[in-house]
Amino acid sequence: MAIRVDGKRVLITGAAAGIGRVMAKTFLDAGARVHVCDVDDAAIAEALRLLPGLSASKADVSAEGDVERLFGDVRRELGGLDCLINNAGSAGPTAAVEDVQREDWDRCMAVCMTSQFLCTREAVPMLKEAGRGSIVNISSAAGRYGFAMRSPYAAAKFAVIGFTKSISIELGKFDINVNAIQPGLVAGDRQERVIAAKAAARGIDPEQQRAELLRHVSMGRFVTPKEISDMALYLCSDEGHGVSGQAISVCGDQTALI
Repeated sequence: MAIRVDGKRVLITGAAAGIGRVMAKTFLDAGARVHVCDVDDAAIAEALRLLPGLSASKADVSAEGDVERLFGDVRRELGGLDCLINNAGSAGPTAAVEDVQREDWDRCMAVCMTSQFLCTREAVPMLKEAGRGSIVNISSAAGRYGFAMRSPYAAAKFAVIGFTKSISIELGKFDINVNAIQPGLVAGDRQERVIAAKAAARGIDPEQQRAELLRHVSMGRFVTPKEISDMALYLCSDEGHGVSGQAISVCGDQTALI
C-alpha cells in the first residue's frame, strides 16, 4: 500500500538532520508540504539544499519564545497545519543517578518533554482550525523499560507516553489523532555516540556494549530511520487516522535496554 498525504501541512521539530530529516523526505515524497526546525544553522542549510520544497526555521523548541516564532513561520509558509511531529530530543547525560547534575537533568527534560508540550499547545488551535489533524510524539524504548545510567532520558520518554494518552483523550472529539512512537536502537551517528558513552560509563568496549544491546532485540539488528518515518507517515495519513492514544514500538522486538 503506497501511503499518500498529498497537500497535508506538516511540521517536524528537530528535523534538519538524522531521523527528522529522513521523516521530512518521507513526507515530501508522499506529497506533503513540510516545515522543519532545528538549532543547527549548518544542518538547516544542508536540509534545504537536499530537500527541494522544504521550508525551515531556526528554533530551540524548549524555549517558549522560539516556539511562538516558529508557529508564526509555519502559518506564513504553510498557511495552517495538519500534522505535528514532535521529534526534537536530547540524549541527556550518561551517569549514575547520584552523579547527574541538575542542569543536565533540566536540559534533557526541557528538550525531550517540555518542547512537546510547548509545540502541542501552539499546534492544537491550528489543527482545530483545519477541522482534523494528527500529532505524533517521539518517545523511545527507554520509555517502556527504563535505561540504567540514562535516568533523565528515560524519565522524559516515559512522560511523553502519559502526555500522549492524555491529549488523545482531550482531542479525539476534534478528529485529531495523537500517538507516540517508541523507537528502539536506531542506526545512525547518535546511536553510535550513545553506545560509546554507555560503554565508557560501564568500563567496557563499545563493541561489547553493542553486542549486549542487540542480544535483547529479537530481530538482532538496529531499526532504520526510514522505518520510524514510515510509521509516522502512516499515523498522519487517512489510512492511519483511526489509530489514536497508542504508544507504538518500532524496535525489532526489543525486550530490554542495558
